[in-house]
Amino acid sequence: MVDIFVTYGPWLIAIAAAFGFLMAWGIGANDVANAMGTSVGSNAITIKQAIIIAMIFEFAGAYLAGGEVTSTIRNGIIDASYFTEVPHLLVYGMIAALLAAGIWLVVASALGWPVSTTHSIVGAIIGFAAVGVGSEAVAWGKVTGIVGSWIVTPAISGFIAFLIFQSAQKLIFNTDNPLENAKRYVPFYMALAGFVMSLVTIKKGLKHVGLHFSPLEAYALAIAIGIAVAIVGKLFIGRLKMAEKADRHTQFANVEKVFAVLMVVSACCMAFAHGSNDVANAIGPLAAVVSVVNSGGEIASKSALVWWILPLGAFGIVFGLAIFGKRVMQTIGKNITHLTPSRGFAAELAAASTVVIASGTGLPISTTQTLVGAVLGVGMARGIAAINIGVVRNIVVSWVVTLPAGAGLSIIFFYIIWGVFGG
Repeated sequence: MVDIFVTYGPWLIAIAAAFGFLMAWGIGANDVANAMGTSVGSNAITIKQAIIIAMIFEFAGAYLAGGEVTSTIRNGIIDASYFTEVPHLLVYGMIAALLAAGIWLVVASALGWPVSTTHSIVGAIIGFAAVGVGSEAVAWGKVTGIVGSWIVTPAISGFIAFLIFQSAQKLIFNTDNPLENAKRYVPFYMALAGFVMSLVTIKKGLKHVGLHFSPLEAYALAIAIGIAVAIVGKLFIGRLKMAEKADRHTQFANVEKVFAVLMVVSACCMAFAHGSNDVANAIGPLAAVVSVVNSGGEIASKSALVWWILPLGAFGIVFGLAIFGKRVMQTIGKNITHLTPSRGFAAELAAASTVVIASGTGLPISTTQTLVGAVLGVGMARGIAAINIGVVRNIVVSWVVTLPAGAGLSIIFFYIIWGVFGG
């Protein structure tokens, strides 16, 4: 075993780095497009602006808050103790998993399918583990939780989005004076958005920087930020010069402008939190390969990141978004249902709220499925006819296919790599 790492070590690390970059590229093309899709679909910002914003905040999240230490085995989906005697199989498997998940994400992005990057890499890891050392190495209970999340996650976010959108309709849009009511109630939505978004950032982003908050401190800070956002928002809205006696269409347009600003801010927070959290899908397996190879076959439960791994993942995400992110943005923002800034804001706030709920309860979650569920919830609030059923069907099929596709490709690549390097 040690001979394999001595002889082929640099090659194994180089190949893992290349496939890790491909995986990060796929995350950028698929997952990051989800975070910005609602903003683009509602015409709050252009695709070019969305790409620039996401590049800045995703890179900042991935590079600044991606973590000095990462779990070797993503999400504890396999038991590393089964590989103690055969560490080279773990290395081959992680390389195969990165290539498999990366290819699947590129294919899904080309087709405009918003799939889960987490489920892609988990499916790939399950595939090589099951054939490499046996099915007993896989934590099947966690797999069941992931399958369950296909229904639970979109249902929760969809329900929350439905409630937020309906409340905005009743309190603002369906009233005699939408503009006056917007000035009265929008600060409350701003407070809720500030609270939820800061909580997402604290829980998903800042924990990697070394800023650790107790639950009480996190909620207290989030409440303070929410109140501050509401106060600033009220001052901002109060200074807007709008014709009070304008017709309802003009008033609606002015109210939507306020929600558009909210959407951009919330999208920035989601991008930062996403970059810090999901970059681990690409750099976790890569860090495992580097750690095992450099230690001559020793498998650690945690591995310190080599300096070049985090920037590689961050740049990969940014390039994937810039080059290939447009198609999934189109699916999320325009093809499921027609979005306006207020509808997009309801979807984004619901998705963020679901992330907070999930992180507090330990529910396995996909940010992709959360946002799709939220967009569906907004569409359902306007009636089933407002939803493009064909697009939704394709999305659901892509979710179901993701795990077996990742597993199948991973098994093929695992045997190819084993055949090349030997064992």
